[in-house]
Amino acid sequence: MTAVNDVVFVDGVRTPFGRAGEKGMFWNTRADDLVVKAMIGVLERNSQVPRDRIDDVAIAATTQQGDQGLTLGRTAALLAGLPQSVPGFAIDRMCAGAMTAVSMMSACIGFGQYDIAIAGGVEHMGRHPMGFNADPNPRFLTEKMVSEDALMMGATAERIHDRFPQLTKERSDHFALGSQKKVAAAYAAGQIQPDLVPVAIRSESGWDLATHDETPRPETTMEGLAALKTPFRPHGRVTAGNASGLNDGATACILASGDAVKELGLQAKMRLVSFAYAGVEPEIMGIGPIPSTEKALRKAGLSITDIGLFELNEAFAVQVLSFLDHFGIADEDPRVNLYGGAIALGHPLASSGVRLMTQLARQFSERPDVRYGVTAMCIGLGQGGTMIWENPHYTGKKQSR
Repeated sequence: MTAVNDVVFVDGVRTPFGRAGEKGMFWNTRADDLVVKAMIGVLERNSQVPRDRIDDVAIAATTQQGDQGLTLGRTAALLAGLPQSVPGFAIDRMCAGAMTAVSMMSACIGFGQYDIAIAGGVEHMGRHPMGFNADPNPRFLTEKMVSEDALMMGATAERIHDRFPQLTKERSDHFALGSQKKVAAAYAAGQIQPDLVPVAIRSESGWDLATHDETPRPETTMEGLAALKTPFRPHGRVTAGNASGLNDGATACILASGDAVKELGLQAKMRLVSFAYAGVEPEIMGIGPIPSTEKALRKAGLSITDIGLFELNEAFAVQVLSFLDHFGIADEDPRVNLYGGAIALGHPLASSGVRLMTQLARQFSERPDVRYGVTAMCIGLGQGGTMIWENPHYTGKKQSR
């Protein structure tokens, strides 16, 4: 079945990402308030979207409990002031929650059932740690379906190092340092701030406004990274410095059909070309984006050489490096994570997919010479997700640099 409608990424925003825990800036902020703030922000930036024309709201969260539960898409829609006629639902695919929300809403638009939809995600890992109160079926271990540490993401990253000896700790640390440097440069150039929605925060010292990500460490050095402990294995290679942290934050985006974009005079920041998900061994889940990207490329009739920009979620540096090695891409290829990634910015699980899209959309606006871009991420329990996007600003002319 071919799509009957073009699917357009109209706009996306996010809250700043904070550190999880009592010392994090969002400790006293509700999870649902974070995603509502993101939704209001993206709607205010696109005031020509009729609120009663929104067909659905899909909001992802990995740990769906408390203020991060209760059919989050519907409750967030009501709290954001959308008409009661606008439905919503919650979704979970762990790290790829927001990406899955986007792909599901895109499928509804492409099939001609929806005109406009909101998709996003939230994770308050300080209040709702990953896997909290989960009760995995004992058959997973008794029948040896998965290894006992398959649910420990750091252990799965160590296994990538084991499987691919060329992916050394030094390479991981060097990639992590690059992420920190690129984020600092992007902030200095004003490339990240335009898509951040300020959030009022409360602490013991009173009220304040969160306007920047809390987690970047521009002072990072290779010497400092080399000295960090390896918590997942004695003498291991995965550290807090070459992995994403535990974070709080939310994202939201507006998707629309090509016809709705023309009718309402909306801006098209990206056009969806294809998407795909794939499963791999849970014990080495970080390689998931490799088969999902191959699948998405096949569906699009493209090859990896057609892709001019990559936004790859940096759950772990070694996970991104395994992707780059597989496709023959250099560690420092300028097409990859131009503004830095989750190692510096943070990874509030289910929200991160839309952050990747928002950053790719901004890069598209600056790069009319690039036609196609990829957003991809690994997913817990052995999965990968990939979406391929086309740049509506593409001219085919090489930029002079």
